[in-house]
Amino acid sequence: MTSTAANPLTSSMQGPSPAVQVAKDLARRGVLVAPVLVGLGAAFWGISGAASVAYGLAIVVLNFLLAAAMLGWAARISLALMAASALFGFLIRLGLIAVAVLLIRDASWADLVPLGLTLVISHLGLLFWEMRFVSASLAFPGLKPSPSQDFSATVTATISNDLSETKEYQ
Repeated sequence: MTSTAANPLTSSMQGPSPAVQVAKDLARRGVLVAPVLVGLGAAFWGISGAASVAYGLAIVVLNFLLAAAMLGWAARISLALMAASALFGFLIRLGLIAVAVLLIRDASWADLVPLGLTLVISHLGLLFWEMRFVSASLAFPGLKPSPSQDFSATVTATISNDLSETKEYQ
C-alpha cells in the first residue's frame, strides 16, 4: 500500500477556527474595559476625548474580529492562503485603520491624541491581557479550557478525532 504525504500548502483546516474564538474573547474584553477607557478619555479631554476613545475602541475590536474572520475563512481553503491572509490581511487592515482615522480627523468631535493613544494602547493591552487565556496546546487550540470543563471527555474526543483523520490519510 502506497501512502502519499499531504502537501501542507494545499491542506486545509477543518472545524471551528481558534482565531475566531480568541477574537470573540478579545472583543468581549474590549467591551468590558470600554467604560473605564471612555471615562478616562472624558476626564482628560472632555466629550471629544470620550467620543474619540469610543471610536478608537470600536476600530480595535473590529480589527481583531476582521483578522479572525479572514484567517478562519482562508484556513478552510488552504494553509498557504491562510499565511497570505495573515500577511496581506495585516496590511489591508492597517490601511483600513488609516482610512478610518483620516475620515474623521477634521470632525468636531474627534481629538487625535486620545484616538491615537487608544489605538496603540488598547491593541497592545488587549493582546497582552488575552495571552493569559490562550492555550499553547494542540489538544486545546484557542482558549484554555475552564477548570469546570470535563477534561477527560474533551481529550477523548480530540484523540478520536485525530485518529479518524489519520485513518483518512492512510
